Amino acid sequence: MNIQNYHSILSELPVQVTLIAVSKTKPVEDIQLLYQEGQRVFGENRAQELKSKYEVLPKDIEWHFIGHLQTNKIKYIAPFVSLIHSVDSFNLLQEINTSAKKVNRIIPCLLQFYIAQEETKFGFDRQECIEMLESEMFKSLRNIEIVGVMGMATFTDDQEQIRNEFKSLHDHFNFLKTNYFQDNFKFKEISMGMTDDYHIAIQEGSTMIRIGSAIFGSR
Repeated sequence: MNIQNYHSILSELPVQVTLIAVSKTKPVEDIQLLYQEGQRVFGENRAQELKSKYEVLPKDIEWHFIGHLQTNKIKYIAPFVSLIHSVDSFNLLQEINTSAKKVNRIIPCLLQFYIAQEETKFGFDRQECIEMLESEMFKSLRNIEIVGVMGMATFTDDQEQIRNEFKSLHDHFNFLKTNYFQDNFKFKEISMGMTDDYHIAIQEGSTMIRIGSAIFGSR
């Protein structure tokens, strides 16, 4: 745990950028330490781990789900999750809607776009997204709210490639904002940037950075 690093990162963030402390695999004690430093937004990538942490930690924590979400695990986080970053298919969105309805909530979601040159990453391409947003089935969903986009750059040292991938995510955001969410003031989030590339992400318009190892140490 590097508290000094945490404050150093915070001090350089523009006012419109939210720091999500990625606490996956880390013990409750570490989260509590960072909470005492004032951090309130944490990110997890496993639904059951997130649920167990939610149950024992302060209730003013804003929990973000940032990993690949399986449909059968949504029920664990639906009652309390603040934002799901990683919505990468219409099927998943429908299942989130179903779970949200059962607990009488509207769950904010980000649409994950595939911007990297890696097989292991997930996400929509623009055409898939357009087809979904224009479908009657999407328009019938009442218990989800799309508030922005998310993406992960390729794991590479090539900063120009990373920058171009982040630019493409910002382009997707602008396209959706102009064509589908112009009147929705809540559609404003671009979740991109992690420990190794968040400086580039911020330069390219990120509003949420997901930082784990720079704060909590390597996993």
